[in-house]
Amino acid sequence: MAVRATAQKRGRSRTSAAAATSTTTKNAAPELAKLSKEEELKAYHDMLLIRRFEEKAGQLYGMGLIGGFCHLYIGQEAVVVGMQMCVVEGVDQVVTSYRDHGHMLATGMDPKGVMAELTGRQGGYSKGKGGSMHMFSREKQFFGGHGIVGAQVPIATGLAFANKYRGSDTVSMAYFGDGAANQGQIYESFNMAELWKLPVIFICENNKYAMGTSVNRASAQTDFSKRGISFSIPGEQVDGMDVRAVKAAGERAVKWCREGNGPYILEMQTYRYRGHSMSDPAKYRSKDEVQKMRTEHDPIEQVRLRLIENGWAGEDELKSIDKNVRAVVADAADFASVDPEPDPTELWTDILR
Repeated sequence: MAVRATAQKRGRSRTSAAAATSTTTKNAAPELAKLSKEEELKAYHDMLLIRRFEEKAGQLYGMGLIGGFCHLYIGQEAVVVGMQMCVVEGVDQVVTSYRDHGHMLATGMDPKGVMAELTGRQGGYSKGKGGSMHMFSREKQFFGGHGIVGAQVPIATGLAFANKYRGSDTVSMAYFGDGAANQGQIYESFNMAELWKLPVIFICENNKYAMGTSVNRASAQTDFSKRGISFSIPGEQVDGMDVRAVKAAGERAVKWCREGNGPYILEMQTYRYRGHSMSDPAKYRSKDEVQKMRTEHDPIEQVRLRLIENGWAGEDELKSIDKNVRAVVADAADFASVDPEPDPTELWTDILR
């Protein structure tokens, strides 16, 4: 009887997951969260902070003040800002890859510390030793950008295992791109997460081009929300350019995970305006395509227009927000310009043997 009951329980669990998976739709009208005035203003501020910070980072890279690689998040701001509206800051966990500055800022990390790390200064989050890709904040539960494609996903899965083992309802979020979605370790993580019902949200930021190859040329299944079907993991396609759609989907995913149902997949259909990195001229797409996305789907402009149309903010107030954001970013750049480089002895600290 006990064996039969267990089998029935597993059957119900699988059926429930399959039912959730079946709700995955493509090109359907998105469900939108209703944001209050305060939420819209915060979303506008937070996305604008990411945009202005990344613009400044691009300038500093061009001046030779940021070494190595630099991957900008411009155009994708609604994804991480919308998701952070669904979780508990400093409790729920974030792991991402190399397009990570936006994720850091959205979790509440100090722009000064982020910019100092980008420029290799001792006041950076990794003491100037990590650069663009490798920053961490235990306080904000940000477990890093990671330079190895797809390697962050098993880490987030491991965090979810630890959370469940400790009896916590903390949710971990693994951000990865459409290029990483074809990596084998992603599917190993899917399998383990569903097998052990781990509270992890797999967030594919589908920005259409990976390192320079379009999704259609690199992926047999271009609907990344369906990648978990064979594991019975529910998934959704989301308009990643609309913070309301992101928040609505994020709330469903977080609820699913907190209630002990296992993992959830969100495919955020988004678009980066710049190349894969600052060294990428992005000649694999037309200028008209980029301009169309900027003029018709820009995530920040959508919020700005709603604030005005609802009478929640005027042009002067919005310009004031932008002015204040620019001042914060300029202050961060100034701090990074005078903060000293790390002492050479730091090369041997923070190393685990």
